[in-house]
Order: sequence, then structure tokens, then C-alpha cells
Amino acid sequence: MELQVMNSPFNQEQTELLNQLLLTLDDRQKIWLSGYLAAAQAPSVPAGNSVQTTEKSTASRQVTILYGSHTGNCQGLAEEFTQHLKDKGFTVKLSDMDDYKTKSLKNEEDLIILTSTHGDGDPPDNALTFYEFLYSKRAPKLDGVRYSVLALGDSSYEFFCQTGKEIDERLAELGAERIHPRVDCDLDFEEDAEAWWEAVFNQLDQSQKESPALSQVAATVTDQPVFSKKNPFQAEVLENINLNGRGSNKETRHIELDLEGSNLKFEPGDSLGVFPKNDEALVDAIIEEMGWDPDLSIIVNKDGEVRALREALISHFEITVLTKPLLEKFAAFTQNQEFHNLLQSKEKVSNYIYGRDLLDLIRDYGPWEARAEDLLAALRKIPARLYSIASSLKSNPDEVHLTIGTVRYDSHGRKRTGVCSGQCAERTEIGDQLSVFVQKNQNFKLPEDPSVPIIMIGAGTGVAPYRSFLEEREETESSGKAWLFFGEQHFVTDFLYQIEWQRWLKEGVLTKMDVAFSRDTSEKVYVQHRLHENSKELFEWMESGAHVYVCGDEQYMAKDVHETLVSIVEKEGNMSPDQAESYVAELRQTKRYQRDVY
Repeated sequence: MELQVMNSPFNQEQTELLNQLLLTLDDRQKIWLSGYLAAAQAPSVPAGNSVQTTEKSTASRQVTILYGSHTGNCQGLAEEFTQHLKDKGFTVKLSDMDDYKTKSLKNEEDLIILTSTHGDGDPPDNALTFYEFLYSKRAPKLDGVRYSVLALGDSSYEFFCQTGKEIDERLAELGAERIHPRVDCDLDFEEDAEAWWEAVFNQLDQSQKESPALSQVAATVTDQPVFSKKNPFQAEVLENINLNGRGSNKETRHIELDLEGSNLKFEPGDSLGVFPKNDEALVDAIIEEMGWDPDLSIIVNKDGEVRALREALISHFEITVLTKPLLEKFAAFTQNQEFHNLLQSKEKVSNYIYGRDLLDLIRDYGPWEARAEDLLAALRKIPARLYSIASSLKSNPDEVHLTIGTVRYDSHGRKRTGVCSGQCAERTEIGDQLSVFVQKNQNFKLPEDPSVPIIMIGAGTGVAPYRSFLEEREETESSGKAWLFFGEQHFVTDFLYQIEWQRWLKEGVLTKMDVAFSRDTSEKVYVQHRLHENSKELFEWMESGAHVYVCGDEQYMAKDVHETLVSIVEKEGNMSPDQAESYVAELRQTKRYQRDVY
């Protein structure tokens, strides 16, 4: 039987499609289809009422999720939220900001933005193009577009969540309407991000009376436990050696961890997150200074988890970094006028918190009129440390290797060490365990085509991912050329992984290597100087399609290398400064210039 337009709620095109489909169905298929449709409608149609056409529901609107991510946190959240929406029947488009076609912005319906902030308030590399478009004259009016922004940052920096704040404000200026107010997250972002997402999802899903929180979404049942940042794997330490020679100014640890049974997977360019523990000596000094009971029960999170005070200070709370928000919270617990005067000056606060920790604060500005529970509630969760993985899973199954530079310094009359690097150097033995998870980094990846040349630039521990690159290329017998630029202080004591580089050179896995040891000559020589010396050949490699990688310190090395690359392109390509900048920007946008900087 054919459906007639006059007797149905369908238009002509829909009727024709239904007629075509019905002619192909057998009785069993028709019965199944009628039952399926009846079941789908039953909860929303009162008994005795006929089905009526309704307005388009919220779920029929397209949701676009864009992320700008440096370390992978925003990307991971964006992927999680995308899957949640798909499971609920939404039409979702997921993209990093670099790959997003900005001309589509004016046609969006519901736009979800997740972005971190990099350096001194700058957008992450893969958000630059989108950010610049928003602030250009080409940015369209966005009337009718709904949006919400989740901003990730670190409150110890002056420009906390700056990129998220600016994108949020600019979208509003262009006429877009907020679905939900922006939320700014600190390093312990998980709970705030989850609460933001629940609120956003409830707005997107207004047609449903009950909107389950993200935490209540059923997980896929697997035979093995799923290890992640929320559920880190306890990896046994297989090796822990100092790569630097006797007399070096540095201590760089090569650590090998056993991943057997974790089912953790990673690719060259990814990072390993490590949840560190604070130095027990520092914790004990704080407890003694405050006269606290180390066995006092403390609630450490919103879920009501309880730990003994000493254990909480060792494993849960951040005590080595001061931030302006922390000082402002502590202001409620002291009448010390000098402390309150300090908070009135942004410059004085910035100067005070640099190089100081919680022990300094409680010693400098007591007495503190608060219970231990109240003071600890003001502290944030100790953040995981991310380290570029220095090994290939193909080459070392069930293992992961790290290259960690030990941080040691004197500040305000006390000797101090980095939390995680100090733990690995001084308090971690073979057989101990570290709490770890894999952090994907899609912005620092080998070319898909193994024949494409690669140029790797790094100083110190910045060579870690290049070790994983070459292990991978050796294992897969890739044919592409590889050129490494490496910088450190001294050839004799600081040539990290020297034997391995030399072996790869001999075997052809590594085509060229140029090194710069800054303290071995009267005039300091850095990797950017070696780049200049090889400018003609470098440009030829770039012109032939080579991918360029930079890993290491952002403020100095990476900044100088970037400026050097632009000057090389300008000189060897006979370009103007603007043309050279555009050339390098194009390399970045096409994923041929990738940076892993910190």
C-alpha cells in the first residue's frame, strides 16, 4: 500500500522515499519496523493520543566541538564529550582549531570550545589560526550561534586561562549567545570540567527531563581494567640511571618502566603523565611548624575521600608552588597586616611567590587562625608531570622510557628540588612503583609517510622524543632521511644517548647530526647557530617536504630556533620578512612544523 501525502504528516520527498523503502520490505521486516517505532514513541506519547508532529528538538541541532590543546588535556576532554553526545544521539563534529574551516563559523548552531593557554597568555600552537581569525576583520557576525567555553590553565601564571577568556569575550562581541558561562580550570581541572560539561549538556538536551552527568555514563565492560589519568597504572621501575658524566652541572635520569598488564598504548611523540609525591622532609617540616596531628583525618576531594593528614600532604596536595589565588584564600586565616598589605600589590605578590613554597608562607605570615582542615582545603591537588616518551612501543614492548632532568636550586635560604624530578633522582629505586598514564599528543607526530625527511631540533632532555622517533623508524625500516640538532653544555659529560645516536648514524637510521656544546668554547654556541651554519641545506630539506620538530625550553631555545628558521627561509628563499613568516606559518598549519615546548 502506498502512503498518500494528504493522509500523512510527510512531505512529497519523504513520501516517495517511504514508498521506495516499503516496496522492498518483507512482512517480518515491516513488523520489526512498526514495533521499533512504537517502542521509540511510547514513553513520550500519552495513552489514547495520536502521534503529532513536533518542533525540531535540541538534539537535532548540530554540535561542533573545537579544541586548542598543547599537552593533550583539552583534546582528551573534547573526545570524551563528543562520544557522550554521540551516545545520546546528537550530531557532532569534532575538530582541533587548526583543522577547522573558519568560514563555517557563521553557520554553526551549538559551538563548544575547549582551550588551554600557553606561555604568557598565548594560544596553543594548534589554536593560533582560529584565534587570529576571530580577531580579524573577516570574523563574521554570529547571531543565532550558541556557545560555551571551557578554559584550562595554571593559576600560578599571571595570565591564567587568558586564551579561553579572550575567545569567550570575542564570541560574545560577535553576537553569539552563551549556552553556559565560561569555566576557568586550574591544573586539577577534572571536577570543574565535569561540572561544566554536565551544565552544558543539560542545556543542549533540554528535551529530556533527566540528564545524566558525565560521571554516570556507563563504561564499556572489558576484560581488563582501563588505566587513565583518573585511574593511573602502578608501573614498576626497571632502570634508573644518571646519563650525565662525573663533574657535570646536571643530573639527567633515564628511567625505564614496566607496563606489562596495563594495556597502555602510545606512539612516538606522546607523553607519559607521572603523579609525584612530595618530599617527606618538607611535609614533616610543615606539620611541625603548624603543630598538626599527622594522623588527623582529612577529606581530600568532593567525593569525600579521607586520608591521614601527613599522607594527604605527601600524595594529594600541592605544597611546593604558591599562587595568587592561594594567598587570597589564606588571607581569611590571618590578621597579619603585613600579609594583607602584600596582597594589595600585584607586583609584590608576583615577586613573593616566585621560588617560595607553603612552608615559606606559613613561616612568614603567621599566626594562622584556622583548623588544619580549613587550610588544607585551600590547597589544590598536586598536578601530574608530563614527560615526552623516549622509547618506541614497537621497539620495547611493555616498556616506556623517560628522560628526566633533575631540578635543583637554592632559593630564599633553602635548597630545593623539583617535586617529580627530585623524587625520581633521590627517592626512587629499582622495584619501586610510579603512578602513570599515557597522554596523547596529536600535535607532535611522525609523518604518516615513512619516506618523508624529518629535522629534529632539541636541547637537553628535549631529545627524548627523538629517541622514540628513531627507535620507531628503525623498527619499521623507514626510508626517510633524518637530521638531528642537539645542544647541551659539555661534550664529555652531557652528550645524552651519545652511543645510540652514533650507532644510528652508522646504520643510516640517522642521516646527519649537528651538535652544540655551549660551555666547551669561549663563545657560547647553541643549536640555532648550527641551524644558521647549515641554512642552505636546511632550506633544501624543507623545500623537499621535510617535517621540522622542536622540543625543549620555550622561553629561550624554542623562541630563538623559531626566529632562526624564519631568517633562514627569508635568506635562502629570497623572501621578504612577511613572506618568510607566512612560509613558516604554512608549515605549522600543515603539520610540517611541530613543537613540544615547555
